[in-house]
Amino acid sequence: MPTTTREAYHHGDLRSALLRAAMAMLEAGEPFSLRAVARRAEVSQTAPYRHFADREALESALAVQGFRDLRLRLSLDGSPAASEDELVEFAVAYVLFALERPALFTLMFGRECDDGNDERVLAAAELRELLAGSLRGLFPDADHDALATALWSVTHGLAFLHLDGKLPSGSTREVAERVRGSIAALRTVFSTPATASSTDDAAARTPSRVPEESSA
Repeated sequence: MPTTTREAYHHGDLRSALLRAAMAMLEAGEPFSLRAVARRAEVSQTAPYRHFADREALESALAVQGFRDLRLRLSLDGSPAASEDELVEFAVAYVLFALERPALFTLMFGRECDDGNDERVLAAAELRELLAGSLRGLFPDADHDALATALWSVTHGLAFLHLDGKLPSGSTREVAERVRGSIAALRTVFSTPATASSTDDAAARTPSRVPEESSA
């Protein structure tokens, strides 16, 4: 006789089934509670409490899955970017992930992180390390912390500008080109030395100090 779905839960599948049900409801825009997730997973109303103390714990577990899915989206084998172009494609993948899974992305980043959740902290740290490792390899002499903050700020900002409707979320190709173009523009500007005229203009806007009169 084949094993039923309910019987399979007794062999360790309950948590996975609950997470699948919760993720489906989240991404479909359905409001959910532990009871609603239990109904969706076709288990008893008390079953979710075997793995999740409350809805917040369930949402944190979803965020963990989101961080892992995003990391896989950036690099299937966890390898850092091997070139600047590949690093830019990390940024493209990051923004496209946000647009394809907006509810999950907002849950991951739009709410305060639970620092007491070791699993969530570790999942987020693994994503940060992928970026940090890429920067260390590509720019060994740079301030990696500052560079990581700058790159993440630009990429994360582009993601939420699209999600908030401040930038048009057209085709995948259009969004990808916008991300590439934005990063390329910054690279061009900050790699070009300031011209003499620009320096002179800046100096002209800075008031010179008037020497104090000497006392008689």
